[in-house]
Order: sequence, then structure tokens, then C-alpha cells
Amino acid sequence: MTGPAQAIRRALADAGAQGVLHAMPLGCPAREVEVDPDEPVVMASVYKLPLLVAFCRLVDAGELDPRERLTVDPAERTTGPTGLSIMRDPVTMSWRDLACSMIAVSDNAAADVVLRRVGLDRVNAALDDLGLERTRVHGGTADVFRSLVADTAAPDTAAAFRALTSNDAAVAVRAYDAVLASATTAREMTRLLDAVWSDRAASPDQCRFARELLGAQAWQHRMRSGFPPVGVRVAGKTGTLAAVRNEVGVVQFDGERPVAVAVFTQAARAEEVLPRADAVIGQAARLAVADLRSGRL
Repeated sequence: MTGPAQAIRRALADAGAQGVLHAMPLGCPAREVEVDPDEPVVMASVYKLPLLVAFCRLVDAGELDPRERLTVDPAERTTGPTGLSIMRDPVTMSWRDLACSMIAVSDNAAADVVLRRVGLDRVNAALDDLGLERTRVHGGTADVFRSLVADTAAPDTAAAFRALTSNDAAVAVRAYDAVLASATTAREMTRLLDAVWSDRAASPDQCRFARELLGAQAWQHRMRSGFPPVGVRVAGKTGTLAAVRNEVGVVQFDGERPVAVAVFTQAARAEEVLPRADAVIGQAARLAVADLRSGRL
């Protein structure tokens, strides 16, 4: 093991995490940086990217009007720290604005509403059509929360997360198991990003919409933190579940070919706030992109 892979593994270990990575210039799959890129990994909220692709395809098929409005009631919302999940009153918005919130702030409530409309079968059919045979979505965030409550024998979701983020006892949960949870590989996620950026995932208009949403993601503490604040754009989607911290995205320096990067990690500790475990995703992405850029993208 030499070169960037060794440096990435060392960075992950120094941050108290283990992980996998795949990076490739868009349109140039023969050039890559990889760290166990075909190892199955839990997606967490990265599942919202395949969901977005399926949503876009449903719009293309004329089966969903993205401007149609619906009202989401607080009693029916999935819990979460952002978006509709924290609002107290009924909210009326369009389907495409629900998709915006689902990606830009990783809104759990919006994502579960969209998933109910799109359906799991369509999400997995889109993955099959794109040749992503090792990526499967088994449910939404509400399904994950129900499994956590059952696996921790907790009375509610809040108690389940307290058990999951405690370092006093090891908790075995299905949500950490890539066989039982929604899962993918780092390589398949860069392939999905390549399909979105090349207008193969859906129509050009809908792929442009997806790229705009990924570019509007609010979170800057993971992949974005590894790159200069000017002269480079990062579009991506994070995924978080206690010790699991992920991000898949596209990094583009001005005047250069974009690079798709997928980083999936699991920290040794379970605290909700682990700044080094977040920052190492940006560090790993920077190491991978720097190596690819050295070949003059």
C-alpha cells in the first residue's frame, strides 16, 4: 500500500475512524484513488441521493408534478434536527421544494414524505437501471429510527440515540449492518455522481436540478472543509448516524475536470459531536483529489 491510499488510511486512524473511499475524475473512470472502494457500507442519509434520482425520473415520466403542493402535518413528520422536522405547524409546499429541503439540509421529514410518494421499488429500479447492483435502499429515516428503538429496547427515538451514542456499552443495531441497512459501496456512489453530472441519471433538466440541490448543501464541515474557500466548488450529500459519518460529492477546481469523491467512515467513539471525525472526510477527499490533480485533470 503506497501513495494516497496509505496517507488516507493514516489520516483516518489518526482521527479515530475507519473508512472507505473512491475518487475519480468525471468521465475518466480508469483514473482513480481507492481505499477498499467495493466494501459494503451503510449509507445513512446518503440514501437521499438515490431517492432524488428516482424523484427526478418520476418527474421525467410525467407521473409527478413537481409544482403540486401538499401539506405536511407535524403529527406525521419524522424527527430530525433540520427542516420540516423542527417546525411546529402544518407546512404547505411543493414536491420539488420538499426535495430541496431533503438535500440542502438533509431534512428527514421531507425525505420520508418524498419516499412515500416515489416508492422503494422505483428507487431500487433506478439503481438497477444505472447498473448499481450493490446499492440498495431498504427504507427511509423513520424505518431506521423504528429499528433503533427495537434494537436498543428504548421507549422512544431520543432514548435510542442516547443508548447508541453512549461509550459505556456496545450496542448492536441493524442500522450499522451493511447487510441489513440501506447500503452501497464508495465506487458505486462515484458512479452515481458521474451519471448525474453526465445527464445519464435522468433528463438534462432534472440532472441540472439535482446538481443545483447538491451544490446548495448547507454542511461545510466535512468534504468542503478540505478545500480552499475560493477557486473550488463542492457539491455533495452527507450521511450521519451516531458513529457513522459519510459524504459523497463532486469537487471542481476552476478550469479543471470535476472529481467525484465518496467517503464513508465509522468512528471508534460514538459521541454525537466528533469534530476530527467530521474533518477527516475533507482531509481524505483533499488527499485523493490532490493526487488526481497531479496528473493534470
